[in-house]
Amino acid sequence: MEKMETMYHIGLKKEDIKGAKYAILPGDPGRVEKIAEKLENAYPLGTHREYTSFLGKIEEENILIISTGMGGPSTAICVEELAQIGIKYLIRVGTSGGMQPDVNAGDIVIAQAAIRQEGTSKEYVPIEFPAVADIDLINALRKSASELGYTSHTGIIQCKDSFYGQHNPQRMPIGYELENKWNAWIKAGALCSEMETASLYTVASILKLKAAAVLLVVWNQEQEKSGISNNTDFDVDKEINVAIRAIYHLIKKS
Repeated sequence: MEKMETMYHIGLKKEDIKGAKYAILPGDPGRVEKIAEKLENAYPLGTHREYTSFLGKIEEENILIISTGMGGPSTAICVEELAQIGIKYLIRVGTSGGMQPDVNAGDIVIAQAAIRQEGTSKEYVPIEFPAVADIDLINALRKSASELGYTSHTGIIQCKDSFYGQHNPQRMPIGYELENKWNAWIKAGALCSEMETASLYTVASILKLKAAAVLLVVWNQEQEKSGISNNTDFDVDKEINVAIRAIYHLIKKS
């Protein structure tokens, strides 16, 4: 399968991306075109399974936008196949739920590292190996969020496989473990929770790619538990703007 010219899952080949080194990775296929509208001369490449892709430009540099779908398995497949067609830099733009009392809906979280409480990365490397972002991409994202005037946090996030295991752990047979670990991650300072970044960082590290993630906080269930008004914010333009500006800085620096 690795010798196929057209990648089996994402449906792309090297010629399609025209030498692009950078990829922006939303989870939701519906956000790909929204991101493409912010790039120059963007056009669709195709849709195959959960992988919708566009190609556009930032400062005359070709940029791939491709959705990963939800969760670690589809993210890992996407990263594996992007590496085979020549992508070197990966920036995930996703949504998350806040875990700390000062991480509010509408804030941006830049994921320096991810807790590997999912299954995909464990089939790559033992659990002791950390899921860590590339420092240059993290610095570019931090700089961009600051320039755009967004409230942002940089630190460790939690990744899981079960959305409803987080939001309704008490009905799960393993709920005692889910709740105890959730409380441990909060006590240790985890900023937010989502489902893809640990797999992205682990696979990228093994394939010698550079990866980072910028996440919008859409709600914070811990605030609600504490009696604080739990607002929601689904303005994904914020995370998209940060990612695009970060790539602009990286291109200018190279």
